[in-house]
Amino acid sequence: MTGPYAKRPGYDFLIQGMGGIMSLTGKPDEEGGEPMKCGVGIADVMCGMYASVAILAALNARHTSGKGQHLDISLLDCQVSWLINQGTAYLVSGETPVRRGNEHPTIIPYGTFPASDQAFIIAAGNDSQFARMCKVIGASDLAEDPRFKHNKERVLNRRELIPLIGKHTKIQTSEYWLKAMEEAGVPCGPVNDLAQTFADPQIQHREMTVNMEHRNNNNDGVSLIGNPLNFSDTPIQYKKAPLCEQKIPEKFSPNILA
Repeated sequence: MTGPYAKRPGYDFLIQGMGGIMSLTGKPDEEGGEPMKCGVGIADVMCGMYASVAILAALNARHTSGKGQHLDISLLDCQVSWLINQGTAYLVSGETPVRRGNEHPTIIPYGTFPASDQAFIIAAGNDSQFARMCKVIGASDLAEDPRFKHNKERVLNRRELIPLIGKHTKIQTSEYWLKAMEEAGVPCGPVNDLAQTFADPQIQHREMTVNMEHRNNNNDGVSLIGNPLNFSDTPIQYKKAPLCEQKIPEKFSPNILA
């Protein structure tokens, strides 16, 4: 790595702060929010993702040139690269984006909304989906309101629109709305915790949990996250579980190996 920070240690949390993603994550200032890191070490992970692509590209180039090459990939560079639409919007407009919680900067409604039991997600990405959503929640008048009829106006008037939608969604359960909106072709989804995620029938169908023998777990096996890649001719094989010198407790704490 080169540059004035080349000798500094690289830690995910530091990179999330320096690379701008924390300034985009969290509730807005007016709601008492503050910059927040992502819930997982995403800067570390994405650097590895970029590195894997670079390795494959270098191997492919070697087939033509017959030569290998040195790869220079840094955590901070990768973090800045995946600022994607927000980073590009800043470079084009010169306007510094602000934190918007779960809302989208340029699409409304696209965020979490209250139901009578818990929050759920609505992702109405265009005007027709918005109109169908309004019909489902019993607020068709919002789709004809000149302040909200088109996405451009909805973005400008988001502070007025979001509470109006929430006023209607909070009278029914999230399960009710998810079923009704799916039937109407309105993109929506739950906000799952990890227990709900791994119990989801789609996740189970895609075999995103695998159970492997583990010598340090009384041979009862250990559950691991599956590989998301699926190959038609060379399917993923799971041969050995990660080794651990400590017995995995019946109730595993994420801090047990920290």
